[in-house]
Amino acid sequence: WPPKRRPVPLNITPTGGEGGLSTSTTITAASEANLKALQKKLEELDLDAQQKKHLEAFLTQKVKVGELKDDDFHRICELGAGNGGVVNKVCHKPSGLVMARKLIHLEIKPAIRNQIIRELQLLHECNSPYIVSFYGAFYSDGEISICMEHMDGGSLDQVLKEAKRIPEEILGKVSIAVLRGLAYLREKHHIMHRDVKPSNILVNSCGEIKLCDFGVSGQLIDSMANSFVGTRSYMSPERLQGTHYSVQSDVWSMGLSLVELSIGRYPIPPPDAKELETIFGRLIMDGSDGDMHSSTLPRTPGGRPASSENSDGPVMAIFELLNYIVNKPPPELPHGVFTSDFHDFVTRCLMKNPKDRADLKMLMNHAFIKRSEVEEVDFACWLCKTMGLNQPSTPTCTAD
Repeated sequence: WPPKRRPVPLNITPTGGEGGLSTSTTITAASEANLKALQKKLEELDLDAQQKKHLEAFLTQKVKVGELKDDDFHRICELGAGNGGVVNKVCHKPSGLVMARKLIHLEIKPAIRNQIIRELQLLHECNSPYIVSFYGAFYSDGEISICMEHMDGGSLDQVLKEAKRIPEEILGKVSIAVLRGLAYLREKHHIMHRDVKPSNILVNSCGEIKLCDFGVSGQLIDSMANSFVGTRSYMSPERLQGTHYSVQSDVWSMGLSLVELSIGRYPIPPPDAKELETIFGRLIMDGSDGDMHSSTLPRTPGGRPASSENSDGPVMAIFELLNYIVNKPPPELPHGVFTSDFHDFVTRCLMKNPKDRADLKMLMNHAFIKRSEVEEVDFACWLCKTMGLNQPSTPTCTAD
């Protein structure tokens, strides 16, 4: 996570020999042409040396995969479920690659199904260090399969269950990745994410943080409309009201997610003083700026602050919740616990009026992001300790 650097040229070898592919791998002239075109696009991105290696490794692996078929997969375990589908960790037997395979069951006409598959092909062009990489999509036995790289750290909602609360310096790195991912989708592909939330921010033992499940297929979104009840809790007020919305809606969702990850539970309704004391304990603050410098909070054996066992907070009916988002004051970080920079950053994300809300450019230039870009934080080490993972040592960091 160094400051932004000059782009590093990519050296993708789409044939056998030193590029890592076996001599038996057959690559058509069309696939070579596609790789060259992709290489040119990737060289326009601002990649550091590690990001360059990771993308090179993935693209070289992707060449080995070829056409995806249902019979080629061996299921290893379930990774999670939601948004109308289940995600399994699988092995692609012909290539030996471990992937995440999302299965979506839809009762739809063949024409609609084919349109969804066509629209999902745009994911082949979404190659960024901040977007989960895509192997392909296909239809089989009433289900659409979307095959992606496997992120061994899981999603941030899963990480939160282990960590109880995620430290501010870690969330600084998360914020950078989410902002750069949203900016990439907007600038390179002219699309919004539409579903930013902790379960759609994936992490791995290499220290990478990536967005997944963004709205690349309008037809898929329409076909799954009835499955999105739970995700409405992260939607912006203007989107819930059915008015025009833009990428500013994704900014709201990011801000809400940051509050949740900071306090350890979904922040609506907000915690009262008693719950905050349970979560954070008594704090010793610098009276000049309200920033937290130390704490008398009891610690768990793992070094984490002790937290309330009920990390989910009070339960609200969906109508009551949506009414709260639209009509009540926005959530905020508790005062005196986090730095003023982080507090201000989140506040700017959670302005009720989208015209008052910060845009991506403003947020990328915010003091919290600028500080986080230069802060030395070993995200991979923190994640591996939290989730009980082994930290890979290979240059390309193949996190299986």
